[in-house]
Amino acid sequence: MNPNILLRSIIGLVSVIVFGTIGYMWIEHWSVIDGLYMTVITISSIGYGEVHKLSDTGRVFTMGLIFVGFGVVGYVLVAASRLIIEGEVQKILTRRRFMKAIEKIKDHFVICGFGRMGAFVCQQFHARGIPFVVVENDPDTQLRIMEAGYFLSPGDATQEAVLQGANIKTARGLVSVLNSDAANVYVVLTARELNSDLEIIARAGEESAQKKLMRAGANRVISPYQVGGMRMVMAILKPEVMNFLEVAMDYRDLNIEIEEIKVVEGSEYVGKGLIDTDIRKDLNLIVIAVKKPNGKMVFNPGPRTEIEEGDTLIAMGEKKSLEILLKKSRLPSSREM
Repeated sequence: MNPNILLRSIIGLVSVIVFGTIGYMWIEHWSVIDGLYMTVITISSIGYGEVHKLSDTGRVFTMGLIFVGFGVVGYVLVAASRLIIEGEVQKILTRRRFMKAIEKIKDHFVICGFGRMGAFVCQQFHARGIPFVVVENDPDTQLRIMEAGYFLSPGDATQEAVLQGANIKTARGLVSVLNSDAANVYVVLTARELNSDLEIIARAGEESAQKKLMRAGANRVISPYQVGGMRMVMAILKPEVMNFLEVAMDYRDLNIEIEEIKVVEGSEYVGKGLIDTDIRKDLNLIVIAVKKPNGKMVFNPGPRTEIEEGDTLIAMGEKKSLEILLKKSRLPSSREM
């Protein structure tokens, strides 16, 4: 139901009250409060009795006011009821639709908390087309999440059943950005128990919480204060470097992007030096670093650097070229097909 209908009906009700009040003041020469009181008890059918003795004209006016007022009041009540009922039904249907979709979702992220950080993470994931489910306990915030069209698993993120409702066992990763460090620790512990392969990123407000979150099972802990402080330092000391990084990390810039790409078994790149691949000469991509399977990071790799199975390439360039590199890194080479 359109809320404008309810607004118009309320305006109609106010108009009837004003009309009735002025009518009694003009016909019976009553005061404003007497006319208002008589109008209200008349159109509401309370029947407390007349304020003063009515004239014949006043009685005729009262009868007309009863018919008009009763119709308007009834319309307002019906409109208000429909608005409330339809709104609740719509929320229930939306929630059920989300829950059915969540049951089938795979390789997604679970976002615990929809504060400023959580909302920003969701915006970025949504813009990139990355599937995710939001876990939130606050009813008002839940409504905002559903209005944004995000999948919602309502409840306390520290509870095992709520995380299971977000289908965490098939999830790719979890981001815990609750306001409490203790709550984030509980979320990480619970999530790690439910899915040992989960990539977990957690927010830490206090420095002492970072070690606890790592021990609880987080793969990476982010302190927004440290990150924000470091960005401010970089912006002051190395502004052009900061501008470059912001452009490279901004998904809205279609010309350049940084991506990490894992080279799997059977890829055509395995066993080749960078100079012998099409990464630079055809795709026009820059390999900033190569992370080896043992965790060693090779920065600014030379042209003879050999690509091995399990390497992760940190590459920069146009999005379409990065997509080609991603595809080739995962497909078997033509020699083996």
